[in-house]
Amino acid sequence: MTKKRKAVIAGNEISEMYTFLLGDYEQKVLIEGKNKELPIVIILHGGPGTPIPFSAGCRGMFPEFTNAFIMVYWDQLGCGINNYIIDEHFTVDSFVDMTMDLIEKVKELFPQNPIYLFAMSWGTILSAKVLERSGTIVNGVVAWGQIVKDVFFNEEVFRSLETSKLPPKKLELIKGIDKKNISSNDMELISGSVGKYTNGYQNKNGKKAPMGSMIYGLLTSPDYTFCDFKAMIWNGYQGNIALWKEILSMDLSDVIRNMQVPYMVIQGDTDIVTSTKEVQSLFEQSGNDFLKCRIVSNSGHMPGSEGMEAVFEALKFLCGNG
Repeated sequence: MTKKRKAVIAGNEISEMYTFLLGDYEQKVLIEGKNKELPIVIILHGGPGTPIPFSAGCRGMFPEFTNAFIMVYWDQLGCGINNYIIDEHFTVDSFVDMTMDLIEKVKELFPQNPIYLFAMSWGTILSAKVLERSGTIVNGVVAWGQIVKDVFFNEEVFRSLETSKLPPKKLELIKGIDKKNISSNDMELISGSVGKYTNGYQNKNGKKAPMGSMIYGLLTSPDYTFCDFKAMIWNGYQGNIALWKEILSMDLSDVIRNMQVPYMVIQGDTDIVTSTKEVQSLFEQSGNDFLKCRIVSNSGHMPGSEGMEAVFEALKFLCGNG
């Protein structure tokens, strides 16, 4: 660990790994901030099962964020420091329950602080469904890659693959997938094809996030073992298709349309996984002043450097610091 990172950690008034009972499972959660009066940002990462870029191994890694907010880093059950086998009995609501529990635990620790969510991709399902249950449980949300409906299985994906260099045989296989009976191999085929042959996941013209320094930071984390690091990718979600079947059947349009707190979505302009056009259309037609949408150029479903800068500015604005 570098001297700079050690100094950041030492300079934070709060930098502690807590163990909370979330959805009846003990889970470790890192909470870190410059002082205890800052607004709180709870991270709901993507995947399911991919705690990147913010994870429980990030102590001292993001001083720009921890100087402005108290950051709550939670590796959701099944990955990272909370690796666990996610079998078929887990549902989306299981993770909504855990999220609700986490919010309540944070409120007990910081009863006077406003609480916001930063959700990414799969995490935006959790943020939306938490607010469906309790419309004002948090003060607001910033979301990147908002899931609304028809994830992967939409006309934008098919058109992009048709005009790409994807081999015709693979295209036919993708078009023949029955999403109600989708397999793990089917998911790998369509997600891998979108990632390799389109700008849907990462825009090849955008400025990339500094992955090298993030990986080094996680490998030298005071909280992560190598097994925790490995479990950011290879973890308890391997082989689980039940959650994806739920995701692929979802339509969150009405839930999002009826938000009762500020809900700011940031989308990459070439994101076809969670269709940017779909999100724009929903927000424009909603008539709900709480819904705001910003588009980041040369960005796909995974935020690059410009995307993370946009997220930081949106959080500052939402918290009244912008």
